[in-house]
Amino acid sequence: MKKDISSIHDIKILVDAFYIKVREDEKIGPIFRDLAGFDWEKHLPVMYGFFENMLFYTGAYIGNPMQLHKHINRIFPLTAAHFTKWIELFNDTVDELFTGKIAEQAKQRIKSIAAVMQLKIQNDTSSADKIF
Repeated sequence: MKKDISSIHDIKILVDAFYIKVREDEKIGPIFRDLAGFDWEKHLPVMYGFFENMLFYTGAYIGNPMQLHKHINRIFPLTAAHFTKWIELFNDTVDELFTGKIAEQAKQRIKSIAAVMQLKIQNDTSSADKIF
């Protein structure tokens, strides 16, 4: 029987399963597989902290995800289809592993985060186009 997300242990299970799907996916996998210098051993603990903070407000994450995603966008232009696939894979992973209030909050927050990232990346690109 599935339970709700309630601990860092659950977050690690979720994040690990999610990123296995991400790496194997035809649409977004290449972004992670082909990015020069991408280090999964460094990335996963950062993601554990990000998701722990997102769900439980622990302060476990310190970083600037927008800066990183803007950088990635310059190398691999991110489209709405990339974000849609990212959300789909995340939601599928949550639904496979967990059920409950926090699991549903995780899916809603990921959708919101993706929307904000898309908007900021689009605005960053638009601004750059206007300058040149």
